[in-house]
Order: sequence, then C-alpha cells, then structure tokens
Amino acid sequence: MDDPSELFDVVDSEDRVIGQATRREVHTKGLFHRSVHIWVFNSRGELFLQKRAMTKDENPGYWDSSAAGHLNAGEGYRTSAHRELMEELGISEELQFFMKFPASRETLWEHVETYLCTTDQKITINPMEISEGWFWPMLDLKESVHKHPGQFTSTFHLFFDNYLKSKA
Repeated sequence: MDDPSELFDVVDSEDRVIGQATRREVHTKGLFHRSVHIWVFNSRGELFLQKRAMTKDENPGYWDSSAAGHLNAGEGYRTSAHRELMEELGISEELQFFMKFPASRETLWEHVETYLCTTDQKITINPMEISEGWFWPMLDLKESVHKHPGQFTSTFHLFFDNYLKSKA
C-alpha cells in the first residue's frame, strides 16, 4: 500500500528541486515531482507488464510498465529505478536509459525517466504493489493496447508510443 506520508522532492517545470512534500500533498495539489518507469524484456523480446494492485493510490487495476515508482526525496533517477526493480520484481539488472518525459497530465505531473533492460531471471512480483504480471509478445501487446486502451495507464501509453516510434 502507498504511504501517504512518503516525502518526495517537489520540482519545477525544468525538473529543478524547489521543495519537498508528502505523497498525499503532491497528488492532491498536482505538484510536479519525479518518477521512473522500467521495461523488462526477456531474451525472446517479450515485455513484462504489471497490473497495478487495487490498493494503489493512482491507476489501481491498470496495466503499466514492468516496474515504476516515485523518487524519494533526495534520490536520483537511476538509483530509484534499481530500487523499484528490486522492490516490485525482485531482480537486479543493468539498465539502459531510454527517454525522459516532462511533467504533464499524461504523466500525472511527474517528470519521468524511462529505462530498458533484458533478463531471464525469475521475476517475483510484490503483491503489495502488483496484482499480476506476465511477459507479452509485442504483437499481442500492440493488439491489446489498440483494442482496450482504457486498461493501460496514460504514462504507459506515452512510453509505448515513443518506444514504437523509436523502433520504426
């Protein structure tokens, strides 16, 4: 379950720290803050997606990136990405930076750094964060996103669209 008293850095439109606030405050007031999203592929090129637990304060029950989370106050993006991989999926992998998205409505007012990795390690989902998850063949994922767009988070759509463009 998300802790409403967790402390996050509040940032400006250029992602410069201007203060700190609790999880509850940044979400209720729509303050800019930071998060990471990581996509985990297996050696067959399938992408692991998580279905967010129903206890999450944002997008409960939606399909999302393999692992994702907010940066704690004072934490760097890459450090947070490694922490989230371990907390949510129980794995440690080398991460490749993909893209940074500025805070917007689609990112829920978060500046988001995105990372990619490939692993065949056994994934152990954290049931406090994730209700289910599995590896999707890309063709199946494209079809599902097209047919059922409302089942995926807005940040996932942004990441997915940009990922597909980068591969075209």
